[in-house]
Amino acid sequence: MIQFELLDDMLSRQNGLLQTNQVVTAGISKSVFYQYIKSRKLERIAHGIYISDEAWIDGMYLLHLRCGQAVFSHESALFFHDLTDREPSAYSITVKTGYNPSKLKEDGIRVFTIKKELHDIGLTTALTPFGHTVPIYDMERTICDLIRSRRNIEMQTFQDALKHYSRRKDKNLRVLMKYATLFHVEKILRQYLEVLL
Repeated sequence: MIQFELLDDMLSRQNGLLQTNQVVTAGISKSVFYQYIKSRKLERIAHGIYISDEAWIDGMYLLHLRCGQAVFSHESALFFHDLTDREPSAYSITVKTGYNPSKLKEDGIRVFTIKKELHDIGLTTALTPFGHTVPIYDMERTICDLIRSRRNIEMQTFQDALKHYSRRKDKNLRVLMKYATLFHVEKILRQYLEVLL
């Protein structure tokens, strides 16, 4: 079957991962795709996402595919920006207020919410260890998020991140203060910076 060969090629090019919407966009019907899933013994790992048993699972990328609006934040963003010495035990993401995060929380993901108009502030991208591009917040937004959520973050992680940031040559204090004003943490941030800078 020619369509199975096309699907084999897609699966190979995408490192053992297929999404229903990509398959349908490629002109292959869902019924053919479901036959293919059965014949190739693909595993459903999330709604509309299937992997082969040879696939290397990139947890961050899969989380991004599961929840397109999720932005890696807090401890996860610290890790991306090299502002912590510890790898986070659970992924931390931020979604817009109103999104139902119950399934993500069941999977052990730390979910923070923010008003829609503040969701994209400081948004950038980074590569996962597997080479996939995922959305994260920049260093300055991450620092502001930590201050906003300081009661839910380990004090040691919080203090280490601020120390690491203060030593960085690529820090942007002007942007940091601009974000701090938007997130209403300017006063607290100034207190910490006075000690560190």
